[in-house]
Amino acid sequence: MKTTVITNNKISMQAIISDFKQLTKVGLSLSVVFSSVAGYLLAIDVVNYFILFLLATGGFFMVGASNAFNQIIEKDTDIIMKRTQNRPLPTGRMPVNIALTIAILFTIFGLTILYSINPKTALFGAISIFLYTSVYTPLKAVTPLAVFVGAIPGAIPFMLGWVAATDNFGIEAGLLFMIQFFWQFPHFWAIGWLQDEEYKKAGFNMLPMGQKDKGAVKQIIFYTVIMILVSIAPVLKLSGSFYIHPITAGIITLLGLYMLYFGVKLHKSEKNIDARKLMLSSVLYITVIQIIYVLDKFLH
Repeated sequence: MKTTVITNNKISMQAIISDFKQLTKVGLSLSVVFSSVAGYLLAIDVVNYFILFLLATGGFFMVGASNAFNQIIEKDTDIIMKRTQNRPLPTGRMPVNIALTIAILFTIFGLTILYSINPKTALFGAISIFLYTSVYTPLKAVTPLAVFVGAIPGAIPFMLGWVAATDNFGIEAGLLFMIQFFWQFPHFWAIGWLQDEEYKKAGFNMLPMGQKDKGAVKQIIFYTVIMILVSIAPVLKLSGSFYIHPITAGIITLLGLYMLYFGVKLHKSEKNIDARKLMLSSVLYITVIQIIYVLDKFLH
């Protein structure tokens, strides 16, 4: 009997942890922390591990809060979509007031920790949470332009690291923001293409002109080209202390062309398999270029 109780407690504890991870989207939060850390490393000469720890922790809470608020707002539409119907709120496994408490606590913890680094870092953290939950989330049901709004909080983490390191939002932080901003479009529209039927069931229109057609892919290709150009712009030495070497720019261009290749393939085929490859190549792109930027800085 005792063993059964212990086993049941273990299962329920695992379920609670699993629901908590789903509500705060731990995987996504960690990828944001990765971006912030990369931005920090690009800005400094000597690593302050305490600041790095504060940035990673504050950034994690910030994104976790945004995701929790998002799921509270969308709990009724999440029921409609296969991808989201098993989340803790639509299934009723987690009460809304518990989710709201987590979201509020994460906001307070995140912004307090970021403020302890410097006020500017906390300000950008607050802007990110506000735009994601109060503007992007409600707009999804209204207009495809929601993706443009969503790209702003999505682009903040990379430059947040720079601001945390320097207490300054200059051309370098601006360029880091632009790189991640333009990357969002091909990435999210690839997801929008794959999930188009599901999104439409829930009343969301995520593709640029609301249509799953060649016009949407033309926009994907256009923004991919802009993203590549912005990513290699630091080679021109016009972006303050953020500079990359020509060989690094060449490697980034090749990575961008790999992503562009799937955009062109999707334009020809209009098949989900190519949209999936584009989406996966976009994740590869943003992860690898951040590593390349940091390696470029520390190897030269």
